[in-house]
Amino acid sequence: MNKKIYSGRYTTENTNNIVVFIIGMRVNNRLAVHKWLPVFNAMPGMIKELYTNKDELGFLSMENYFGLRTTVMIQYWRSTEDLLAYAKNEKHLSAWKNFNKKVGNNDAVGIYHETYEIKMGNYESVYGNMPLYGLGKALKHIPITSDRISARKRLNNYNIKTVNRSNN
Repeated sequence: MNKKIYSGRYTTENTNNIVVFIIGMRVNNRLAVHKWLPVFNAMPGMIKELYTNKDELGFLSMENYFGLRTTVMIQYWRSTEDLLAYAKNEKHLSAWKNFNKKVGNNDAVGIYHETYEIKMGNYESVYGNMPLYGLGKALKHIPITSDRISARKRLNNYNIKTVNRSNN
């Protein structure tokens, strides 16, 4: 993984609505490999599909985390409509039907997701000496300037520009 490091401080523009989708699984019974492994193995194909068809699907980017029992993916989407459309996609529906058939209410493995709609101007980010990451990978990655030096200014920057545009 030779990712370019962006020296200095960066942020993202916050001029677009975004959807943050957190999804993952938890291994409740490590010995029940036949229950949790199919759930785990269903994800790589869907992830590949998302990255291959990003623009068409409205998928922006994601980050993965793996713990001893729990995995989590933080995904960034263009809209809730795009996310819900993907949920009805053949590859996802097939994985969901397979999960319900093989696992159902068996407590050997758990799954979860959370969806957050975030309106433009209501999020901010900062990255210091980092490769493209999180929102910085999903949205336009820009250097922090004096008008975006603090979290408050990054949050207000959008609101000030919007007010100025509407007054002109």
